[in-house]
Order: sequence, then C-alpha cells, then structure tokens
Amino acid sequence: MPQMMPMEWMMLYMMFLITFLMFNIMNYFNQSPNKQEKGKSTITSNKMNWKW
Repeated sequence: MPQMMPMEWMMLYMMFLITFLMFNIMNYFNQSPNKQEKGKSTITSNKMNWKW
C-alpha cells in the first residue's frame, strides 16, 4: 500500500536515530575517570634570569 510508505520511512528513521543515540550514551557513560593521587605531584618551575 503506497499510502503507508511515509509512515514506514519515519519509523525506520526513528529506529536508527534511537539506536544511534543509545549507542553514544552508553559509550559516553561507560568510560571510567582516571583517578589521580593527591599529594604526590609536585610542580617544578625553572626560574631563568634573562639579561638582554
């Protein structure tokens, strides 16, 4: 039935869109953050006196 064709295309588009969004959301929240140990990192700075 040709009258139903736009509805089928819209449902197909919605299915792919929802699948794409769910895949991206799952990949985004699946990454675990890197834990940094506090107190062990020291900042070193090189002080140079420039004489022009």
